[in-house]
Amino acid sequence: MAKRDYYEILGVKKDAGDDELKKAYRRLAMKYHPDRNPDDKAQEQFKEAKEAYEVLKDPSKRSAYDRFGHAGVSNSAGGPGGPGGFHGDVGDIFGDIFGDIFGGAGRGRAARQRGSDLRFSLDLDLEEAVNGISREIRVPTLGSCKTCNGSGARDGQKQTCSTCGGVGQVRMQQGIFSVQQTCPACKGAGEQISNPCTDCHGQGRVRETRTLSVKIPAGVDSGDRIRLAGEGEAGAHGAPQGDLYVEVRVKPHHLFERDGDDLYCEVPVPFTLAAMGGELEIPTLDGQVKLKVPHETQTGRMFRLKGKGVKSVRSHRTGDLMCRVVLETPVKLTREQKDILKKFDETFTKDDNRQNPRSQSWLDGVREFFDRMTS
Repeated sequence: MAKRDYYEILGVKKDAGDDELKKAYRRLAMKYHPDRNPDDKAQEQFKEAKEAYEVLKDPSKRSAYDRFGHAGVSNSAGGPGGPGGFHGDVGDIFGDIFGDIFGGAGRGRAARQRGSDLRFSLDLDLEEAVNGISREIRVPTLGSCKTCNGSGARDGQKQTCSTCGGVGQVRMQQGIFSVQQTCPACKGAGEQISNPCTDCHGQGRVRETRTLSVKIPAGVDSGDRIRLAGEGEAGAHGAPQGDLYVEVRVKPHHLFERDGDDLYCEVPVPFTLAAMGGELEIPTLDGQVKLKVPHETQTGRMFRLKGKGVKSVRSHRTGDLMCRVVLETPVKLTREQKDILKKFDETFTKDDNRQNPRSQSWLDGVREFFDRMTS
C-alpha cells in the first residue's frame, strides 16, 4: 500500500512553519497515544505521525522530501527498520512533547534550579506614595554561602553524578514506555559533592536577613509592585538568585481618599456660609488653597480642584482633588443663638416654596406616596 503524504498525515499545508508542525504533531500524539488507544490501528497512526514529524521538522530532510517525495528520505524516515519502520522510544516522543510544554531539562547536563522569588509588603503613608521615597527594608531570605561561595563543596570540587551521568534524570523502562525521573543520587543537580561545606551542609546557601534600599517612584498606589532583580533567594548549589517583588500598600489617610489619580475629601461648611457664599481654606498635598463657595450651596455638592490630585507613575497625568460639601449643623447653642434662630425661622412664609425647594419637593413626594397607599 502506498505511503500517505506527510503533510496530509499531520493535517498541515506545505508552507507550515515549525510551530504549526509541532502543534499538529502534539495533537496527533495525544490522540493516538497507545495508553489511551490500545488497539493496533491507533499505534500505527501514532507511528505514522511520528515518522512524518521527524522528517518535516528537519530542514534538510524536508527539502529532500519536497523534491523527491518518500524516495528522498527512504534511508532516514523510518530509521533502521527501513521506510515506514518505527523503532523509536515512546518515552522519547513524549519527552520531546511535554519537555517543551513544561520546561523539562531534556538531554544533556541538568539545568540548575534558579532561586525562588520573594515578596515583601511595604506600608506607605499617602504622602510617601504620592511624592516617592527611598526606604530601607530587611528581608529574611536564603543567601549564597560565603564559606563555599555557593558551591556547596568545602574545597569547591564537584564530581559528575555517576548515576545519571550529569543529566540529572534517569529513565525507568515500563513495558513499551520509558519514564523519566529525577535522579535519586544527585536530586537532579547532575553533580555530587564528596566534601560538603559544613556551614551550608552542601546546599550552597544559608539563612540570612538582608538589608536593602528600595527607591519608591512617585505616584505608586496599593497593589503596585517594584521588582528588584536578583535580590530573591539564592539558588541551590550556586544557581542564579530569584527576584524580590516589593508590593506597596498605602495606609488610609485622615483627610483624603484616593481613587486612581484623583483624591476625595469632605469639607464641612457652616450653613450660614453655604447660604450666603464665601471662601474656605482647603488642604491639598501641595499646601492650602482657597475654595470659593457660591451662595445657596447645598450639602453633597462636589467641587473639582484641577491638578491637585496625584501624578500617575505610568501616564504622568495629574489627577484632581474632589471636595464634597457637607453642611454642618451648629451644636451647643446659647439661649441668645436659639432665640435668633427662632426669629429667623419665623421670617419664612409657609406657602413660599422658593426658599426651601428641596423640603417642599420631599413633602410632595411623601403626600404622593400616602395617596397611592390609601387609594
